[in-house]
Amino acid sequence: MALNIVLLEPEIPSNTGNIGRTCVAAGARLHLIEPLGFRLNEKSVKRAGMDYWDRLDVTRYVDYDDFVRKNPGAKIYMATTKAHHVYTEVSYPDGCFIMFGKESAGIPEEILVEHEADTIRIPMAGDIRSLNLANSVAIVLYEALRQRQFAGLEKEGQLHRLRWQ
Repeated sequence: MALNIVLLEPEIPSNTGNIGRTCVAAGARLHLIEPLGFRLNEKSVKRAGMDYWDRLDVTRYVDYDDFVRKNPGAKIYMATTKAHHVYTEVSYPDGCFIMFGKESAGIPEEILVEHEADTIRIPMAGDIRSLNLANSVAIVLYEALRQRQFAGLEKEGQLHRLRWQ
């Protein structure tokens, strides 16, 4: 069962495009909770997602309540700088959702307080407010994949023109 990346009200189209490309590479699904700060057909979304966007499994929701209604009982980890747990300290079950908030404000505290035990953070130096959203998604998603020994993913690369010795 695939992992699920959730973006709550993303604002920057190139971040969402990059995250979409990462989801395709990782075999993850992308869930977008509106309002979006851009239109999905913008060139910057497509450019960042390169030619992979048409292979992306993406679902849109009108708001957070719509997301919750359509995914009852879902295990949701919420990435936030306010969390108690480091992202490497939790185990990511099959089919779980990993939610990230919008670039300017993160996940609202009204949502976080209802999910305190399932909040996760990426350690950073004290004077840094946050990491780039696309980088944060990649860091946490690939930890979840590492925990599964990258099952279903290519683990060996091939040269295009030459051969390894």
